[in-house]
Parts: sequence; C-alpha cells; structure tokens
Amino acid sequence: MARAERIDKVALGSSGDSLDDSFEAAYRELFTRAAKVAYRLLGDSSAAEDVAAEAMARAYAHWPKIQSLPYRDGWVLRVASNLAIDASRRRVPAPLVQDPLDGTEAATLRLALIGALQSLPRRQRQAVVLRYLSGLREDEVAVALGVSAGTASTHLRRGLDGMRIRLGKDFREDALVI
Repeated sequence: MARAERIDKVALGSSGDSLDDSFEAAYRELFTRAAKVAYRLLGDSSAAEDVAAEAMARAYAHWPKIQSLPYRDGWVLRVASNLAIDASRRRVPAPLVQDPLDGTEAATLRLALIGALQSLPRRQRQAVVLRYLSGLREDEVAVALGVSAGTASTHLRRGLDGMRIRLGKDFREDALVI
C-alpha cells in the first residue's frame, strides 16, 4: 500500500469511509450561504471566502456535535457573521480605484451597518444577522438561537430599534441587504 493511501486511511478512519459524508454533502450549500453573509458585511469577495472557509473549518471541527442539530445552518451562519464582524474590525479599508462615488457610498453604508451591528447586544446582533443577512425566517432564527419564536421576534425588534437609534429613524430593514 502506498504511503499516501495509508495516510488517507488513517485520516478517514479504519474503514476507509469518509469520516463525515454528511459534512461533504452539506459543505457546498453552507459554504455558499456563509460566503454571502460575509460578503454582505465585508464587501470583499476574497475576504468573504476566507471567512466562509474559516466558518466551515470550525463547523467541521464540531461536526459530530452540530450535524444533527435543527439549527445547524444557523450555527454556521452565526459563526460566519461573527468572523466577518471580527475581520471588519481588523481591516483597513482598501483605496477605491473605480467609480469612487458608488464605491464610497457602498463602503460608507457597509461601515455604518457594521458599526450599528457591533453596538447591539450579542443576541440581538445574531438575530438580525440571521434574519436579514442570512435570509432565515423568524421561526428558523428562533431554532438557530435555541429560543422561542416570541423571544426571537423580540430580539429582532429590539435589534432593529437599536440600529435605528444608531443609524437614524429613516433606517429600514431592506438597507441590510447590500
């Protein structure tokens, strides 16, 4: 047996079957959704892919625990949104080369949204990100956060109210879709 085959068998387990076929099956959809969430927060596809890859690496590390959870997708998307917010804190905005007016407006909006999201308490931020940036329904947000539908609704309402305080009373939920 070749050395590479032995290493693969050790990495995959003694049976030679993939350690987590379910992870491989879920990977493409979850990676795409995580990258979209990160892109909406960061505005940079390369950085968004890095964030999505890190979120998926963390999902893989915890896969035996999270694979059967009813909020598995929400878990991955919440990790991706937290990583994107962390990345935005560390990032220095790149100089805009093309179409500075549109790019500046988009960057300004993105920075304002990130700042408003960062100012929210953790649960409110998670609820808003899962609902508006990840596209989950309210009942899915409740399952992802492990709370009742009423509690999720309260977190969403309070989160949006907090963002209105920070961004002005003209702020609307559709501004979260960048």
